Amino acid sequence: MRRCLGRSRGGLSTKLHAAVDRRGRLLRLVLTPGQRGDSPQAEELLWNLQRGSVGHVIADAAYDSDALRQRVRDLRARACIKPNPTRKRKKRYDRRRYKRRNVIERFFCRIRRCRRVATRYEKKAANFAGFVYLAAFVTTED
Repeated sequence: MRRCLGRSRGGLSTKLHAAVDRRGRLLRLVLTPGQRGDSPQAEELLWNLQRGSVGHVIADAAYDSDALRQRVRDLRARACIKPNPTRKRKKRYDRRRYKRRNVIERFFCRIRRCRRVATRYEKKAANFAGFVYLAAFVTTED
């Protein structure tokens, strides 16, 4: 009976971590309690991907870690991750390619149009994830 709820500054919350393709279609979803960090979830998002099947991985600064960059290299892909402001040695990234990260932002906006996803009425994580998958399927852009 995993609930996946965690305390953060705003109260009880759940984080959604998602991997989408270039058209904004959901590939993988991970639910975590609100207080968990983003970067440790990246390995699970990239799990089971084949070498050469991914061209680029574009991620937010919260996912910036050397371990993730190494995993992306192992997939023979290129990482476009904005460097975390706390890094001592800033990594370079392609600003023009990073602008394509709006695909994932649009995905989250689409699924949050569904009231049940936005407000999280379900207590169990499996039920909530089911509604997220349903919202992702129903609201897919063409």
